[in-house]
Amino acid sequence: MKLHEYQSKQIFKSHGIPIPKGRVAGTASEVKQIAEEFGTNIIVKSQVLVGGRGKAGGIRLVKSPKEAQDAATAILGMEIKGLPVRKVLVDEAVSIVKEFYIGIANDRIRQMPVLMASGSGGMDIEEVAAKTPEKITKVYIDPILGLKEFQLRDAAIGIDLPRQFWKPFTEIGRALWKVYQDCDSTLVEINPMVISADNKLVALDAKIILDDNALFRHPDLAELRDLDVEEPSEIEARKFEVTFIKMQGNIGCMVNGAGLAMATMDILNLYGGEASNFLDIGGGASAEKVAASLRIILSDPKVKAILINVFGGITRCDVVAKGIISAASEVDVKVPMVIRLVGTNEEEGRQLLKKSKFISAETLVEAAQLAVKSAQGS
Repeated sequence: MKLHEYQSKQIFKSHGIPIPKGRVAGTASEVKQIAEEFGTNIIVKSQVLVGGRGKAGGIRLVKSPKEAQDAATAILGMEIKGLPVRKVLVDEAVSIVKEFYIGIANDRIRQMPVLMASGSGGMDIEEVAAKTPEKITKVYIDPILGLKEFQLRDAAIGIDLPRQFWKPFTEIGRALWKVYQDCDSTLVEINPMVISADNKLVALDAKIILDDNALFRHPDLAELRDLDVEEPSEIEARKFEVTFIKMQGNIGCMVNGAGLAMATMDILNLYGGEASNFLDIGGGASAEKVAASLRIILSDPKVKAILINVFGGITRCDVVAKGIISAASEVDVKVPMVIRLVGTNEEEGRQLLKKSKFISAETLVEAAQLAVKSAQGS
């Protein structure tokens, strides 16, 4: 889950990271009032969860309240990469002497957090890593020992930060590590962090990505979710505690268990098909959850066939069958459905589905082949 810049900056501020004076606004008149308080040299920044805001005209430097109002009018009326701009952040402009990058992310290969710093701030760090990796200093953080002061000094030396800024850099690094831990983040990033004309380190931009799986520990952060960036089907799935991810194929999948779901998608690919979604109903799924999952799958107009693959362990096959029948009675199912039920109460489940118009399969290979042929209209 991504946070907006203004949300990330407020979290940074609460942890002692220096940020420019700023306020968020939803109307041009609010922006004008804020600009009148701040004075000249103001930046109006669109708040959308995509990159390239500046190139799209979503970030503007203005020098008067009237210019700020005009900029906000233009920005609040635009879409950037398909997302509407509903809010803008009004920041005091900072005179920049030098730009840097600092961030903490998960290194999935080493299975530990890594602090990255670079003297090429203000740029796309992925581009820097691809073209000039020598410009990025990496410090791996033992999750038990934490981020140490000597590691931050090493990072400061690695990016040629003047010695007079080592202490504030260390304080910012420690604060970033605290944010990373406190918020269960997968990424915390300042790009750019700058040396200002008055010789201070300031975080001009802020980015935080949270681990969705840890949001149950942070109800206050969960409330910050921006639904504009999410598929309506994924929002609906979350209401029923169903794990759902929309994909590009035309075969809808409903499976119990993440590993089985991935195996199901793999075998569809093996036989020339492609899943339209990842959907895990989980263990012990109720008939209501099964019915809701089926409705979510059928809401995608690209779906030409549905493959339901259930291994009954905790989840009983007869319960899944009841959910399928219930959903089919509520939704006008116009595509073929291939169903494979194996495990607990599989015979009872098959008997419930016997009189239906669904296609039954005993093995996963058979189910995948039937689903692919059905999607192709064979």
